[in-house]
Amino acid sequence: MTRFVSRVLFAGLFVAWLAGPVSAPAQESGEDVSAIQDVIAAQIAAFRAGDGSRAYSFASPGIQRIFPSPGVFMRMVEQGYEPVFRPRSFAFMDNQMVGPDDALQFVDVVGPDGAAWIAAYTLRRQPDGTWKITGCQLKPGVGA
Repeated sequence: MTRFVSRVLFAGLFVAWLAGPVSAPAQESGEDVSAIQDVIAAQIAAFRAGDGSRAYSFASPGIQRIFPSPGVFMRMVEQGYEPVFRPRSFAFMDNQMVGPDDALQFVDVVGPDGAAWIAAYTLRRQPDGTWKITGCQLKPGVGA
């Protein structure tokens, strides 16, 4: 059920982004792109290190409400998102601001079994200016 809920949340944001008004995307600054990518890389590093508290700290308040502890969050990620939980490698791809405070970042991931994946991360700027991950959806990548 929790895996379903997290995918529904991501799908909702992604569909809202697709259905939004047709206009030029919000301007992204180099600082925003760097901060967004730093958050994703730090969460992946925390997953690799088995540091649930640190990995959980990069999740948005909404995700933390659904998964109310680092342990619950880590189990969900381990069971449903193995490619980003234990990637062999990852590289940042395209990103886009979806308004002034929402972003979409694509990541090329090679999972622990060598399979290729594309991880589509959504993030939201918090009131304190930091970025938090609001969702992640995995799709088979090239060669998968």
